[in-house]
Amino acid sequence: MPKEKNKWYISWFNTPYYHLLYRDRDHREAALFMNRLTDFLHLEKKDKILDLACGRGRHAKYLYKKGFDVTGIDLSEDSIAYAKEYERDRLRFEVFNMLEPYPDKFDAVFNLFTSFGYFEDEKYNLQTVKAIKESLKTDGHAVIDFLNASLAVENLVPTETKTVGNITFHIEKYVKDGFIFKEIRFEDDGEEYFFTERVMALTLSNFKTYFREAGLNLKEVFGNYKLQPFDESTSDRLILLFGK
Repeated sequence: MPKEKNKWYISWFNTPYYHLLYRDRDHREAALFMNRLTDFLHLEKKDKILDLACGRGRHAKYLYKKGFDVTGIDLSEDSIAYAKEYERDRLRFEVFNMLEPYPDKFDAVFNLFTSFGYFEDEKYNLQTVKAIKESLKTDGHAVIDFLNASLAVENLVPTETKTVGNITFHIEKYVKDGFIFKEIRFEDDGEEYFFTERVMALTLSNFKTYFREAGLNLKEVFGNYKLQPFDESTSDRLILLFGK
């Protein structure tokens, strides 16, 4: 029988297979996004940035190279252990739960690459937004980079396979109970594995409700990494800029 992994956002992110499956992410696009975003926010060198759910720290490391003081936090112990190899005076990483306010104040808090909406209970989405608020300086900026759930559901590809090295990933996607599911099956060294990704199909309306209940102001909504306006019918991303 395949090994079942129940707490997917802990177990899946802690495996080397997660990073193998997504190793072809566009790092140039990520760098251009960070350039545009930090310019748009008029952030200055040595400003403090919190990279919330930082993974292995690809955004955090780039922001550090741009001159910012960066803290990356993530629940994945393996990802943080990897990221810590790159720590410097203005670049640090820590295992930390984004449901809790980080004990420092930042000029900007970034939550990138759909690192939100994992929890089964929606109340934790609001709790995360409130924690972001507590980690912001009075004039600080917060950004959540989420998928455009409406377009993602409309263009959902039910099945696909992806071969990376000697591993073939069999992927199934579907929508159920307000969540977008991705089931991932593969075999390695004679052993079968099964992981499930699950993200809540949140819309702009959902986020507006969270911000209102948290006492935050939605300032801008972008639809892609070029920071063009959001269009629910065509935009790939839902990028929200908000603050106190």
